This record gives sequence, C-alpha cells and structure tokens, in this order.
Amino acid sequence: QVRLTESGGGSVQAEGSLRLSCAASGRGFSSVAMGWFRQAPGKEREFVAAVVSSDGATYYADSVKGRFRISRHKSLNTPSLSMDSLKPEDTAVYYCVVRDRNSRKPWVYADYSSYDYSGQGTQVTVSS
Repeated sequence: QVRLTESGGGSVQAEGSLRLSCAASGRGFSSVAMGWFRQAPGKEREFVAAVVSSDGATYYADSVKGRFRISRHKSLNTPSLSMDSLKPEDTAVYYCVVRDRNSRKPWVYADYSSYDYSGQGTQVTVSS
C-alpha cells in the first residue's frame, strides 16, 4: 500500500506564499505523473497542477498560472507546490496525487480519477 502525506499548509495573508510538500511511504512505486488538486468548502474538487515525471512537462489551472509552480522530486516520486501571490480564493484543502507507472487507467492530467494514489490533504487558508 502506498501512502501520501501532504505538509506545508497553513494560514497566510493575501499576497503571501506557501510551499506544499508530499511524502510517500509504504511499498515502493514509480510514478509517471504527479500533481495537486484542491477542494474548497462547498465546492467540487478541482485540478491545480500536474507534472510528468519523464520530461518535466507541467500543466496548470488557469486560476493559478504565473503564481504557482509544481516541481517533482524524482527520486521520491512525489510533487511539491510553491504558491506565491496567494489569494483568498485559493483557500482550500490541497491534495497531492500520483499516477503509478504501471497504471492502466486512461490519463487526463486534470482528472483526479486518473491518479492512483492521493493523500489526506493539507489546509491552506488565505485571509484578505
């Protein structure tokens, strides 16, 4: 079993910055892609960012482009997310996700169900 644990969430004022990390434990695996999703109270879970393990190609939601940056820890198979210029609308629980190299699911980078492993989430609160 693979377990992902997010960290780095917290409370900041608007225009502040946070960096989220994701740690993996349990059985070994190799990732082909990884990413971040978020869910605000009363809203659907939404895609934030993704990165392809092999070539580092990145994808971002329009709402975070230019403010967030996803990076991958290749040896650890997990992603990080640097968030700058945070806005109150970024307030949400953030989840890291990983797609296993052996996954047979169809992959759409913005589709949560395309990923095989996810964490419990870390809360990010941005005040105005």
